[in-house]
Amino acid sequence: MTGTLFVPASFDVPRGPVTGRLVLAPLGPDHNDADYAAWTSSIEHIRATPCFAGRSWPREMSLQENLDDLEAHARDFGERAGFTYTVLDPADIEIVGCVYIYPARDDHHDARVSSWVRATRAELDVPLWQAVSD
Repeated sequence: MTGTLFVPASFDVPRGPVTGRLVLAPLGPDHNDADYAAWTSSIEHIRATPCFAGRSWPREMSLQENLDDLEAHARDFGERAGFTYTVLDPADIEIVGCVYIYPARDDHHDARVSSWVRATRAELDVPLWQAVSD
């Protein structure tokens, strides 16, 4: 996906709060340890999330592979080819999940959006989905 323009240069990329309980921040290499801890502790929960059922991720990865993945997401964000956000709890700045916004793979939609939250914060699955959908 890197190098493909998804939105015009004038597009104001969303950042910040999505609800009073969740904040979006661009996902990048500086989140590696916390992001890795969040998703590796929640693999079964993420696989049970509708948009991840049957997908190849999440899968076993090393911390270095995760860093490589975060660097690719950060490049996509910088090049406006796709937008991946870490989802933070503003109370303690804990990573509670992730949101991915990339071009659609069909001719009927502009974008495909998926999100997950860690298993220990499962009560935020629906509020995050609703906030991003709105």
